[in-house]
Amino acid sequence: MTDSSILRVLVIDDEPTVRTSLAAFLEDQDFEVTVADSAEQALSLLHEAAQDVAVVDLRLPGMSGETLIQQAHLLQPALRFLIHTGSVSYRLSPALRRLGMRPSDIFQKPLNDLAQLVTGINRLMEAEALDLPDS
Repeated sequence: MTDSSILRVLVIDDEPTVRTSLAAFLEDQDFEVTVADSAEQALSLLHEAAQDVAVVDLRLPGMSGETLIQQAHLLQPALRFLIHTGSVSYRLSPALRRLGMRPSDIFQKPLNDLAQLVTGINRLMEAEALDLPDS
């Protein structure tokens, strides 16, 4: 996390309405939000500026969300990830588990209560601040 108290969140989703609604909600919660409509655009943004948390859709055009997470972790090892997916059967791969991701980092679309996402972001950042593994 930065020295500032404002958390930087990158939202990656190819669906404009999902991306826009998540970004607007998170901005209303006082997060600094950047958006990307593809994994490739997200990686480009991560080359330009550090982020604290990325909210990643798995089914993206081109590179998948899972591959994005792995590559983004190489660029910014402190970056934390939440998965936002429409797949009800998705399970974390061993590669993502090795990065410290847990089932509690997966959120199903559509989120009926967007506050759950804020809770997930805060949980990730609190675990980092305490230097504890995410649970």
